[in-house]
Amino acid sequence: QVQLVESGGGLVQAGGSLRLSCAASGRTFSSYTVGWFRQAPGKEREFVAVISRVGGRTYVVDSVKGRFTISRDNAKNTVYLQMNSLKPEDTAVYYCAADPRPWATMAGEFGSWGQGTQVTVSS
Repeated sequence: QVQLVESGGGLVQAGGSLRLSCAASGRTFSSYTVGWFRQAPGKEREFVAVISRVGGRTYVVDSVKGRFTISRDNAKNTVYLQMNSLKPEDTAVYYCAADPRPWATMAGEFGSWGQGTQVTVSS
């Protein structure tokens, strides 16, 4: 397993941007598929985006498509979630997760999780 630490959250006005980072420990980070999830108050954790181990394949859910981009820099052991055109409904705690399997989109498929970073979008 890897240790994950998210950063970059904060308070932003609607229409603004944030870039979340997920920094990982360990020298084999490039062997992990990494996903982003979010959980709003009173709601279940939901999948947002995923990137494959070497970054050649990405996927984001329809609700953020065209606004969020996932990328990774394996030399820095970091995965990013660039969030543009933020909406109040994007308010949530954002978590990154990692797993050695080649692809994953469900929370139960990820073995390592960060502690989360709060994103608040004001209207």
